[in-house]
Amino acid sequence: MQNAKDTFYLLLRARLATINPERTALIRGALRPAVIVAENELDDVASTPLDTFSLYWADRAADLTEPQVLDSATCVIRYRTRGTAELDSMDRGRVLTALDNEVNYMLRPGSAAKQDYTGDAPVTLATNVFWSTPEWSAAELRDGTLARSVTTTLFSLRETGE
Repeated sequence: MQNAKDTFYLLLRARLATINPERTALIRGALRPAVIVAENELDDVASTPLDTFSLYWADRAADLTEPQVLDSATCVIRYRTRGTAELDSMDRGRVLTALDNEVNYMLRPGSAAKQDYTGDAPVTLATNVFWSTPEWSAAELRDGTLARSVTTTLFSLRETGE
């Protein structure tokens, strides 16, 4: 399942860089597209930069009833905004809508060729990863920020060696 998770994460980063190249975050001294995998970050989740998409993995399962195992994992994408300083945060709703739109575009189309990123260069594997229609939470106001989460389930056929 790790190849599927890596493929999904790097695909979202690449799509965000195409959709909105200005949506970046300074993570561990590097400026990069504002998509992170929370479990891979050293900092406390509370210190995640605003206007950044944080991926959380949960609910892993495997369907063993078929000749080729179908793995799945739930991904929750969380993000929050304070709005812009220029408008004294009075535009939180507009900024959240922009973030919503970016998530929507990053998740379409809902499949990609699975890649193995363990070597020096990515290797395209024999199967695809695909994901369910996203489910959106209601926006929540907390600590001066407007936050939302989007949940999707990632699926991948297990290949030899995985």
